[in-house]
Amino acid sequence: MSRISKDQVKHVAHLARLSVSEEEVDMFTEQLDAIIGFAEELNELDTENIEPTTHVLELKNVLREDTVRESVSRADALKNAPEQRDGQFKVPKAF
Repeated sequence: MSRISKDQVKHVAHLARLSVSEEEVDMFTEQLDAIIGFAEELNELDTENIEPTTHVLELKNVLREDTVRESVSRADALKNAPEQRDGQFKVPKAF
């Protein structure tokens, strides 16, 4: 027995604003059923003594030292601007 119905696939496609053919509905029903089956298999594993993790590898951000330094001058930042006015970039109006 399938764990997901064709009507559920059609409903999700509708919510996602996707147009799917009947062949695609059949294909997605089978694929999603297989995914749910695999997830059910994972639920059978004994994880009693396993510490929860967010990633299998220990990650560490490598950040540079936060130091104050000289920035680009306004004149240098604006020197290649196609248009500027009053020391600022001039851009088309957004609607």
